Amino acid sequence: MNRVATAGLAGLACVMLTVSLSPAATAGRARFGDVQSALGELARSQEVVGAIGALYVDGRKVGKGSAGTRLLNGGGRIPAGARFRIGSQTKSMTQVAIMKLVTENRLGLDDKLADLLPEVAEKDLVKLADQITVEQLIHHTSGIPNWYTAELVDFFDFDTYYSPMELIAKTADVPRPFAPGQGYAYSNTNYFLLGLIIERLTGHSVAAEFSERFFKPLRMRDTYLPVKAPGGIKGPHGHGYHPDEKGKLHDFDRLNVSFGYAAGGVISTTDDLSTFHRALAGDDLLSKAEKDALNAGRWRPEPSPSAPPGADPRVCGEYTSIKGGSTGFNAITYSSRDAKVQFVVSLTLGTSHTDPALDPKVRKAAEAILCPAG
Repeated sequence: MNRVATAGLAGLACVMLTVSLSPAATAGRARFGDVQSALGELARSQEVVGAIGALYVDGRKVGKGSAGTRLLNGGGRIPAGARFRIGSQTKSMTQVAIMKLVTENRLGLDDKLADLLPEVAEKDLVKLADQITVEQLIHHTSGIPNWYTAELVDFFDFDTYYSPMELIAKTADVPRPFAPGQGYAYSNTNYFLLGLIIERLTGHSVAAEFSERFFKPLRMRDTYLPVKAPGGIKGPHGHGYHPDEKGKLHDFDRLNVSFGYAAGGVISTTDDLSTFHRALAGDDLLSKAEKDALNAGRWRPEPSPSAPPGADPRVCGEYTSIKGGSTGFNAITYSSRDAKVQFVVSLTLGTSHTDPALDPKVRKAAEAILCPAG
């Protein structure tokens, strides 16, 4: 198998996992907005049941808040330090684990899926597996369809356990949108395959690898990846809700444990998530060479023709976000390039996590905290 040597990585283009404009303006900012006030305004939205969040400067928590309620019809506030599902922010953790295997010369970014997991080719579970590389799985350029759709799984099935391979198999007969490496299509299937690759090469579960490689070293004591039912959130926490086809809201606190895994299963806190992303922005988890190699194959789409001229996706012109979400919740980490300033927020919802009304309201709350007017 073709390996990627760490020593030869430094010349590759670098795009950080969490990137933003230089935070020079941050250094000169005298103050930030009130976290509790901004979350209170956000929780008054009909789409939000509860919200917790915290602001960090140089790793120190300088503000926190909790607003709304723990349950749809009450139940008190969510403790500000409560655990919550981080959703697809888990994918950053999977990327770190994969890159450490590359550095250890146990894996190459150009290794083929069919060589790493022969059964997916032999059983025709993933078409063109002999052409799909690890790098393409990381960056969603493999062309493998997403199993996490209402057409392939029942979001309201909380009890049936599916192995990662069973969920991957659900996409076997779904038409591919493009040939490997010829486009971009976000797919949780990619990260289920990466999770299986981690387990195949290490002989350990993804949960164990996460724990040994960064949860324990970074002292992320409240963070874990559940892999067995019921897979719930430990301790007092907020419940999220999701509408059925008739618009009736259902409690999604349980959430099928099969659906998380290496794509979106981690449960954490604002403190621990801040710690992880701060370590990732520095060199505690990945060296610059490893980050350069990881991001060299990142898909860079052309700007959307529908975007307003000069539209900037960054908050306050300098903070970008990494978001995780699924039925019942959204979790977002806003960060400066060097992660010296971070705002971590968890929302439990009373609407679909893809509701277009959510994003502008959350952005407004982040702006009120990170760059208050006046």
